[in-house]
Amino acid sequence: EPIRVTMCKDIGYNLTDMSLSPTYIYDQKEAAKSVSQFSPLTRTQCAEEMKLLVCSVYTPICIPAYSNFLPPCRFICERAKQGCEPILKLYNRTWPNLFNCNRFPKFTGDSQLCLHFNRSTAEAPVPPRTISNDDGKATPSGVVPSVTNHPVFKPGNGCPCTCTRPMVKITDKKDPLYGKPNTSGPFCLLNCLRLNFSEERRKFAESWIAWSVVCFVITMLTVGTYLIDTQRFKYPERPIIFLSACYMFVSVGFIIRVVAGHEAVACAWHSDHVLYQTTGPFLCSIVFLLLYFFGMAGALWWVVLSLTWFLAAGLKWGSEAIAGYSQYFHAAAWLIPALKSITVLAMSSVDGDVLSGICFVGNQNTESLLGFVLAPLVVYLALGGLFLFMGFFNLFRIRNSIKKVGKKTNTLEKLMGRIGLFSLLYMVPSAALVACYFYEHQNRVLWAKAYNCRSHNGQDRCGHGSANGPEFAVFIVKYSMTLLIGITNGVWIISGKTVASWQRFYQRCYVC
Repeated sequence: EPIRVTMCKDIGYNLTDMSLSPTYIYDQKEAAKSVSQFSPLTRTQCAEEMKLLVCSVYTPICIPAYSNFLPPCRFICERAKQGCEPILKLYNRTWPNLFNCNRFPKFTGDSQLCLHFNRSTAEAPVPPRTISNDDGKATPSGVVPSVTNHPVFKPGNGCPCTCTRPMVKITDKKDPLYGKPNTSGPFCLLNCLRLNFSEERRKFAESWIAWSVVCFVITMLTVGTYLIDTQRFKYPERPIIFLSACYMFVSVGFIIRVVAGHEAVACAWHSDHVLYQTTGPFLCSIVFLLLYFFGMAGALWWVVLSLTWFLAAGLKWGSEAIAGYSQYFHAAAWLIPALKSITVLAMSSVDGDVLSGICFVGNQNTESLLGFVLAPLVVYLALGGLFLFMGFFNLFRIRNSIKKVGKKTNTLEKLMGRIGLFSLLYMVPSAALVACYFYEHQNRVLWAKAYNCRSHNGQDRCGHGSANGPEFAVFIVKYSMTLLIGITNGVWIISGKTVASWQRFYQRCYVC
């Protein structure tokens, strides 16, 4: 896009790609506000290089067929610092860390990519400002140099798809992530604060997750109703209580994320990248355990609930007979998620999510997403649906038998209606959640590569497909369905008995 920042309109190029800016300011209006603070310094003419240094960072040059950030050469920064830092010190100001000269590459001829003036000595001013071409001639102000005859650009042939900003490249061989990331190419990680989603959408997702408070209140009310009247909830209904308890803790995980903030949970403290294949830090691990362990335990309690309904309706088991196997239900519902959670932590497979800021397994690794999330959820949903179908089949058979002998079936039909409504309210959100995870699994790698390999006009030049990126609505549906499963548990306790239970509890407490 054309440069609209007034101070940067005469620096030797007239097009900028704001998405390449290392400042994470991607709007020219916002960039102009930041650039304006350097205007007094440039007006002092303390160093001719100062304007190029500032503008090359805040309004990066846009070169056709080359989508990397082109930094200013180190000597440009050093000359600007040498001339202007003394003025800053007069006003008790320090040289901005953004312009730490060690961050910029040294100019070594054709082998190094950087932006520079065509100057022979550090002292010789050369107006007007120019950028060197391959033949050593100056390019007039306002003209974008050609890539084909510019020595420092050389983007290479074909589709290089190198790790470009705002992606984060891992270059330190001592970094534990060196050689591991493959999200969008070798040694390349997603930026924690910007990828495919605007700041407005990220804030909307965060506010949407705040609805977890509603889930927490409803599930806590369900668990509380059980605690004040335990005799009311017997098998086959009791697994609903444990299902509610699981989603109460899931909602706590989301609440911790909202309170702690995006960066504190999902971002690496020492870099700009999202957490990848880790077991920490503490907040990340806590959020993961609350969401994953209790989420999977809730899915298994749904299977147990469907099984107990089948035993009661289809095989005519009594409440006491089913309760006799409760220890096995608890062992399966708690032990299996515990083993899976331990395995995930042992394999360091916890990742941060760039949109929601939560830590979960499979946020960046599609294999982990398939093995630890998608496949188990499909199996649990299928098992629960199977038991539910067999239970309903037997209930209909019993209902028809009762009708044949001329007896009323009102109580049975009411029970069937409640079971059917609760099952529908669980299975629909669960199926939608599985569909969202499947959508992510099929497209996640393509999104990252297409984003990393975008051209100067924002289009995927490498042909990875899905160039438009992920569908924001799908992620909102995913978070909504996760919380909705917990919210719908409250449907089962909506009755006059619940009101009576709380009235008796209040009266006991009031008397005390």
